[in-house]
Amino acid sequence: MRRSGLWNVLLLVLVVLSALSIVSLQHQARKLFIAMQQEKDHAIEMEVEWGQLQLEQSTWAAPARVESIASQRLQMTLPQKEQVRFIRIEPKVRAGQP
Repeated sequence: MRRSGLWNVLLLVLVVLSALSIVSLQHQARKLFIAMQQEKDHAIEMEVEWGQLQLEQSTWAAPARVESIASQRLQMTLPQKEQVRFIRIEPKVRAGQP
């Protein structure tokens, strides 16, 4: 009789330990899920910010704006036809090629 009582106690301890481990693992899984959701939200925020930065960059680098600053602030002008020179660069010939 004593032997079966010992087995019952041992089984009860094992059941309680497994129940506690299940609760602990569920809690950990919930914490990880919450962290994952927060990271997804952060990724969405970063994507929105990236889109805003690209829009801002395209605004700052607009050709009309660059030309306006070049002519007004830097007093730059387009060169005259006679001031333009075209330079032709011959491709390098590799050894063993005709």
